[in-house]
Amino acid sequence: MPTRAASTRPAVARSHLHLHLHRLVGPWAAALAVLSATASFEAPAAPKTVCTVTINSPDEKEVLQRHLPRGDYRFVELVQRGQPDWLASACRRGVTCDALVISGHFDDGTEFYTDRFDDREFLTMHELQQASCSASCGSLFAQLKEVYLFGCNTLKSEPRHVASAEIARSLGRAGRPPAEAERTAALLSERYGQSNRDRLRHVFANVPVLYGFSSKAPLGRTAGPLLERYFQTAPAGEVASGRPSPTLLNLFGPSSMIAVAGLTDADPHAGFRRDLCGFADDQPSDAQKLAFLHQVLQRDPTEVRMLLDLLERYAASLGPVRRLAPDVATALAEIGRDHATRDRYLAFARDADDASVQARMMALARNVGWLTLAQEQAEFGRMIADRMARHRIGRHEVDLVCAAHAEHDPALARQVLASGAARAGQASHSAVLACLGHAEAHERTLRALTSTDDEDVAVAQTYLRHRPLSNVAEVRAVAAGIGRMTAAAAQVRALETLARQRLADAPSLQAIASLFPLARSLDVQRAIAGILIRSDTQMLARADLARSLRQHRLKSPDGSDVIDLLIRLLQST
Repeated sequence: MPTRAASTRPAVARSHLHLHLHRLVGPWAAALAVLSATASFEAPAAPKTVCTVTINSPDEKEVLQRHLPRGDYRFVELVQRGQPDWLASACRRGVTCDALVISGHFDDGTEFYTDRFDDREFLTMHELQQASCSASCGSLFAQLKEVYLFGCNTLKSEPRHVASAEIARSLGRAGRPPAEAERTAALLSERYGQSNRDRLRHVFANVPVLYGFSSKAPLGRTAGPLLERYFQTAPAGEVASGRPSPTLLNLFGPSSMIAVAGLTDADPHAGFRRDLCGFADDQPSDAQKLAFLHQVLQRDPTEVRMLLDLLERYAASLGPVRRLAPDVATALAEIGRDHATRDRYLAFARDADDASVQARMMALARNVGWLTLAQEQAEFGRMIADRMARHRIGRHEVDLVCAAHAEHDPALARQVLASGAARAGQASHSAVLACLGHAEAHERTLRALTSTDDEDVAVAQTYLRHRPLSNVAEVRAVAAGIGRMTAAAAQVRALETLARQRLADAPSLQAIASLFPLARSLDVQRAIAGILIRSDTQMLARADLARSLRQHRLKSPDGSDVIDLLIRLLQST
C-alpha cells in the first residue's frame, strides 16, 4: 500500500516536528495560552456614572459631557421636567452614581433653586436627607466617590442655629457654673448648628470628596469656562476618582471652592445624623418614629431645643387620619402620659428668649398631646403679656402675632388687656393688640406710621404688611400725616409703606405729589416717585407733574433712577 504509506509519511513528520517544538517552547506556549484565555474572558471596565441635577444652569454639565470620554463615563440627568418626584423616581429605578453634579442657587441653604422665570425646578434639603437616610433609596448615593455642589454657600461653615441665651440660663438654673454653661451652649451650637457644610456632609455620608463653595460661587457662564481650563491640564480619569483635584481647587479657589469629606461614623457629631435619619428614613412606621420622638423629648431640654426643627416637622406631618391608627394613637397616648417630661419641656419653652421659638415649642406641645388648642392659645396670650411687662415687644413680636392670627381674635386681645401689661403709648403694644382686632389700637398704630420716632414707624410698617389700609379716610389721614413729618429717614419708611398700598385715591395722590418740591432729601423724592409710579397717574395733571419733577428733582449721584423713569412715563402719553 505504497500510496497509503506515501500519504502518511508527511503527517508523521509533521507530528514529530510539533512534538519537538512543544518540547522547546512548551512552558512559554502554556503561559501565552493562559494570557490569551484570560484576555478573552476579561470584560472591559464599566463606565462610571455621572449623575447630574440641573436646577439652574446647564453650563457645568455640558462641559463635563464634552470632555469626559464616552467609553469611560456615562451621564444620567436626574431632573425630569414636569415630574415633581423625580428624585424619588431615580430611587425607584435603582440609579447608582459614581459622581453627582448639582447646579443651582443655594443662598439660603434650604433648597437648590433656579432664577429662570420659565422654570420652577427645585431640590430641597429635606428631599436630599430623605434620599440619604431611607433604605428605599439605598443605591442612589451608595457608591458615590465625588459630589460637585455648584451653588453659593453650599459648604458655608457658619451655624444656622446657635444656642441662644436661654440655653445658658437654663443650665445655670440647673446648677452649672456660668463658664461651664457658656461652654456647653457653645458645644451644642457646634453639634447642632447645622451649617450648610455640616448638613451636606450628613447627606453625603462616607463620600470621599465634596466640592462646594464657602461663600459666593461663580455663575454657570463663569464656571463653564473654568471647567474648560481644568480639562486642558487635568490628569485623565480624575473625575469620580475619589481624590481631591489640586488643579480644580486652584482654578476655583478664588471663588471660594473648597473640598471636604462626607461624614463618617468616626466623626464626633455622627450622632446628629442618626437623629436626623430617625425622622427622615421612610422605612420605620409612624409608631416607631413617635417612640423615637418620645426618646428625644426625654433628653435635656437644651438638646431638645436644638432639634426643634426635626421634631416639629415630623409631628406636624401626622394628619388626623394617621393619628387614628391604633398603634399611632397608643404611641401618642404614651407621650401624653409622660408628665415629668412635659413639665420640664414647658418650663423651658416659657423661658425662651425668642418669642417665635416659644410659640413653636408650644405648637409642638399641642401636636404631641401635651396641650389642648385652648391651652396653647392661653400660653400665647401669657407670653405676649409677659413680654409687654418686661418691655420686650418689638417688630419681631408684631410680625409673629399678626402672622399667627390672620383672623382677629378678640378673646386673646381681652386676655392681654386683662393682664394690665399693655401700654397705650407704646406703638409695639398697640400694634400687637391691633393684630388681634382691637379697633382703638389699630388707630393708634396708624398714627405711629407718621411719628417722629423711627422705631415706631418701623412697627407700624410691619403691622401694615399684614393689615393693609382698609378705606379712603385712612389713606388720606396717613398721606396728610406724612406731609407733616420732618425726619427724613422715618418719612422715607412711611412713604415706602404707603407705596405698597397702591393708592387709587386722587386727593391722596395729589397730597403725596405736592410733597416732591418741598423735599430736601433725594431718598424722600425717590420714595415719592415710587408711590406715584405704582399708582394710576391718569387722575393727576401729568404734564404739570412731569414739569414739577424736572424742575425740583435733586441731582442723583448715581445716574438715572426711579424719578427719571417716572418722568419718561408721564411724558409718554
